[in-house]
Amino acid sequence: MTRIVSRFPLPPMSLGTERHLTVHSYGDPDARPKAYLQGGLHAGELPGPLALHHLIRRLDAAEDEIVGQIMLVPVANPMGQSQNLRGAMSGRYSLADGSNFNRGFPDLAAAATAMVIDRLERNESANRALMQDALAELMAAAAAEAETENDYLRVTLMRLACDADIVLDLHCEEEALMHLYAADVLAPQAETLAAMLDAPVTLLTERSGLSPFDDAVVAPWIALAAAAGDRAPVGAPPVASTVELRGAADVGDAFAEEDADRLYRYLQQVGVVSGGSGTAPDYAGQTVPVDGMDRVTAPVPGIISFRVPLGAKVTQGQAIADLIDPTADDPAEGRVELAAHTDGIVFARRASRFAYSGATVMKIAGSRSLDGRHSRHLSD
Repeated sequence: MTRIVSRFPLPPMSLGTERHLTVHSYGDPDARPKAYLQGGLHAGELPGPLALHHLIRRLDAAEDEIVGQIMLVPVANPMGQSQNLRGAMSGRYSLADGSNFNRGFPDLAAAATAMVIDRLERNESANRALMQDALAELMAAAAAEAETENDYLRVTLMRLACDADIVLDLHCEEEALMHLYAADVLAPQAETLAAMLDAPVTLLTERSGLSPFDDAVVAPWIALAAAAGDRAPVGAPPVASTVELRGAADVGDAFAEEDADRLYRYLQQVGVVSGGSGTAPDYAGQTVPVDGMDRVTAPVPGIISFRVPLGAKVTQGQAIADLIDPTADDPAEGRVELAAHTDGIVFARRASRFAYSGATVMKIAGSRSLDGRHSRHLSD
């Protein structure tokens, strides 16, 4: 079956304008497993869209090998991409309401579970169909009630992904190693994904309360499984993950072709495309809890001078950067040393070499939970 290109219109927010989502689909719409991949939800994060461009080329050349269903949304946020401020894209936050484009997705966990919990059978396939129908009904109602283009965008993306078995939301950091986030109940599947992508860091999360896209997709299935217990089988939740494809400047055909090849091999591994090995690779990276992530922040403004590179293994108390105030009367007093609050690996850091007070300067993946002063599940 050849690739089908569909366009889903978004409601205009001003006269004479129109935007839409472009979706590339492969395979029989009823085939399983279904994989959904999107890029550019934070519109200025370009590694994902370019990787999906190359993945489309890869899938076009091998369409006879597609045994499941694949949906690709290379540009998941045309609104953010249109936010041009003096030549620079401002695609992380909506200029209309200030919200983060990857927060506030519909939380359907409680409503969907309530709709199906008393109708579950001893048949897993029937139960999954019930849940998918409930999610579709709730999404249709949410679409009818959406008042803004941003709300409608969130609902549309959810409707495309809510029945998928694999959901990958491709992002990037400012400067970073490749890493990914996933729900803690998905630890084995997340490590398989990380191994296929060669991501050295995997961060496992509980619900953050901010409802990012991957959380909103997986939460109803986790809630249903908890409510059903041993009384009725509902199957595994979808493998939903936020994949951070290195840093914002790591954009180009060489990176994108490599990432597309790895994503293709992962689709083979999970049975969406034929030719997988059948054996999950061992993961050689580091799997840590999100509350073990040390966000080293700037206590004062200053110019950043890093002491350690990305990928460095550091220890608690080790000096990792300096904040420098060149206006200080005494240069010796114009430096503030920043130290690690945990043992771990430096996997992300600030791209701008100037930090305002409170800015995150560096992220360190550690294996032990930290208190709230140094770790937050997600930033706004």
